[in-house]
Amino acid sequence: MIQAQTYLNVADNTGAKTLMCIHILGSNTRFASVGDIIIGVVKDAISNMSVKKSDVVRAVIVRTVRAINRESGMFIRFDDNAVAIINADGSPKGTRIFGPVARELRERNFLKIVSLAPEVLF
Repeated sequence: MIQAQTYLNVADNTGAKTLMCIHILGSNTRFASVGDIIIGVVKDAISNMSVKKSDVVRAVIVRTVRAINRESGMFIRFDDNAVAIINADGSPKGTRIFGPVARELRERNFLKIVSLAPEVLF
């Protein structure tokens, strides 16, 4: 579960390294999980890239440490909390996604992120 003031790793090649969640988009939700869209501020970034430090960006959560309960009874959890930075229309800003992503992104219509990821956990 991700909430405001949570630091997350960035799992794409936009130049950002860490991002802090400042707002969760949705109908008055306090926590976010895989597939939810957040607004965050870039806290650490590589110089001379498209995303700079202190930029306010939209991102979709691709991994969480908190376990995801699936209807089949399976629990999926990851080693870190990670996001992929997206544009206003939902397409990813980066051209690569690092690390595995969850199948729930496909259900939430982030098909481009799923296709860029090296591994999708089914």
